[in-house]
Amino acid sequence: MEPDQPENPITVLLVVAHPDDIDFGSGGSVATWTTQGHRVVYCLLTDGDAGGFDEEVTRTDMASLRREEQTAAAAILGVDELHFLGWPDGRLYVTHELRRDITRVIRQVRPDRVVTQSPTRNLRSMYGSHPDHTAAGEATMCAVYPDARNQFAHPELLADEGLAAHTVAEVWISHMGEGADHYVDTTDAFERKVEALRAHKSQTAHMDDLRGRMWAWGRSQAKAAEFGPDRTAEGYLVLDTR
Repeated sequence: MEPDQPENPITVLLVVAHPDDIDFGSGGSVATWTTQGHRVVYCLLTDGDAGGFDEEVTRTDMASLRREEQTAAAAILGVDELHFLGWPDGRLYVTHELRRDITRVIRQVRPDRVVTQSPTRNLRSMYGSHPDHTAAGEATMCAVYPDARNQFAHPELLADEGLAAHTVAEVWISHMGEGADHYVDTTDAFERKVEALRAHKSQTAHMDDLRGRMWAWGRSQAKAAEFGPDRTAEGYLVLDTR
């Protein structure tokens, strides 16, 4: 399989549950896309207020801290458009209201591509199946189809906010492991990915050999993609949603 090649500039919207989810799963891809001239936008459904290990930090302060960390990490990867929706960490469910809020962002950003988390539980990966992650993936898929493209869904978005319907051409599901059918070669962006992850100090400062962990994971993806030795990659399942 050949590495992902540059294309005409497009708009990519990443929708995930928590700050740092993008940087762990797609940080190398984001850095690659922004370097190629694509517009990349983040949508964080929660502020990650249930994360961290310091009991002296209030949950309100943790939410503010994680927004700051995510904003700094995004800047490292070339992203300055972030939407924080403020849903409660650890209590994310697929509701009409969550679908509406994601639909709002899709209609505002009008992306060609949406990248999100898997809506299905991976029985081989406890960490990859965090319930907030699967809820984020399912709610985003519902927002892509049918909500965002249907002018009669969430009619207040059009009537009160002037947000017209928008059809997303493709959805990329991240963290697919053996289920991936497309890979982005992230070798040249690898160090920026690690730097972005280190910006999430409240979540990663305690991790031994963060770079080594990310290198091993990236190498496993590159091996699956048959990119050759000393390459790293991030894998996706790509869906045509036109």
